[in-house]
Amino acid sequence: MVPDTTSMSATVTTFSRRLIENIERVIVGKHEQIELLMVALLCQGHVLIEDVPGTGKTMLARAAAASMGMEFGRLQCTPDLLPNDITGVDVYNQKTNAFEFQRGPVFVNILLTDEINRATPRTQAALLEAMQEGQVTTGNTTRKLPRPFLVLATQNPIEYEGTFPLPEAQLDRFLMRISLGYPKESDEIAILRNLRKRHPIETLDQVVDGAALLPLHDTITDVHVDGTVERYILAIVRATREHADISLGASPRGSLALYKTAQAWAALHDRDYTIPDDIKRLAPMTLAHRLILRPESQLRGRTAEGLVREILERAELKLSNNGGKTSVGALR
Repeated sequence: MVPDTTSMSATVTTFSRRLIENIERVIVGKHEQIELLMVALLCQGHVLIEDVPGTGKTMLARAAAASMGMEFGRLQCTPDLLPNDITGVDVYNQKTNAFEFQRGPVFVNILLTDEINRATPRTQAALLEAMQEGQVTTGNTTRKLPRPFLVLATQNPIEYEGTFPLPEAQLDRFLMRISLGYPKESDEIAILRNLRKRHPIETLDQVVDGAALLPLHDTITDVHVDGTVERYILAIVRATREHADISLGASPRGSLALYKTAQAWAALHDRDYTIPDDIKRLAPMTLAHRLILRPESQLRGRTAEGLVREILERAELKLSNNGGKTSVGALR
């Protein structure tokens, strides 16, 4: 039986719109960034938010968790933070004469890891297993994390003193890297007025069931990706591996991230198929943080985001032929 992808995408769209509209009661003027967070939720992927302090990163995470009735946790990273401070620790109970596991802040649905690059590499590594496997191991015991599980990590792109840059292996675990940026003047006026009495987050209600994210994740995998779009994705990713200014291009995990986010973006906009414009929109957020530029290119002022956009301008969209007919399914 062929699944009815039209009705499936409509379900995703309805769920997403209710969630996005509710979050926008708190986060003003950042519709696209909220949509990108919704894409990550649908894909069950993690997001790195790189921005200056005070732009609403924490409120975005709290608003998403409150809108879905999910458990939210916040982890403030500092150089003296230990791995056990994230995963938890076994504590001896004198009454029971046994060790009891005290869960760390990672045992939530949405974990905001604030200023992740201020934690030491050893502590950052404690998040790797949680992000990739959805579990943590302490001693000889492995414990599953709640599902869904999303890490929203933040870092300040300006202040680098006393920080530890994330290694490539951990950056590759993030589905996307986004930035909120400063609000427009009209939006900032709305923010001032919203905060005149009570913060909107204090009265934010749950509007959707977060448990519905799990079946919705299975739904988006049925969104059609034409062979034309698949080759377009690979052309972009492979170009990052061959570019003269890039010493390390995107891995196959990057290809998969672009593929999955395109499916989620299409479903979010009530389509049961992807188009090349989906790839163009999402490539900078899904690929740029996975690239390592050559030192001489950085000295010339080249950036990963700029190089991805340059590759997008040059990448060719090759149509496939089936029985003499041009396949335009991806271009509807």
